[in-house]
Amino acid sequence: MVDRQLRRRGIQDECVLRAMGEVPRERFLSTEMRSEAYRDGAVAIGEGQTMSQPWIVACMTSLLELRGEERVLEVGTGSGYGAAVLSRCCAEVVTIERHQALADRARAVLEELGYPNVDVRAGDGTQGAPDRAPFGGALITAVAEGEPPRAIVEQLAPGAALVCPIRDALGEHLVRFRGDEQQRVVAVRFVPLVSD
Repeated sequence: MVDRQLRRRGIQDECVLRAMGEVPRERFLSTEMRSEAYRDGAVAIGEGQTMSQPWIVACMTSLLELRGEERVLEVGTGSGYGAAVLSRCCAEVVTIERHQALADRARAVLEELGYPNVDVRAGDGTQGAPDRAPFGGALITAVAEGEPPRAIVEQLAPGAALVCPIRDALGEHLVRFRGDEQQRVVAVRFVPLVSD
């Protein structure tokens, strides 16, 4: 997976590549879906949600350009796999999942596999986690309409990147926001970002 799906398609961040090689992707899936863990595509995880394909996880994490000491916010925990990868590239991850069952499952797997620097929360991720701000980076794993949630932007440390899929007149694209700059990266398909 690391060589064929990531390196060959431009992922260069060695910390991200190492994390993707170390985190057992199959453990974040149900037993019946584990044979799909390393295919080059999204995998269903229940509640109408999916685990993103490996390249998307690596791309989004790489776009944060983490140095290792940051606290990172992830909105959309899903299976917990993305948070596990993130946790190997920064000091701490706060991840929020709106589906209680998914949050509980992700928390249990992360604890079982030994990822103590991940704080899994259930709730409305569009509000971020103001009690843990500022964040040295943020990932949103669902598509927002037009722009990322203002609350999350306001919880970023100066110079920190926010990576979020955006739907606008041009379609759905993965976009990196940093200060006043926006970088449209690649066309994507994500589940919608839902706010309470």
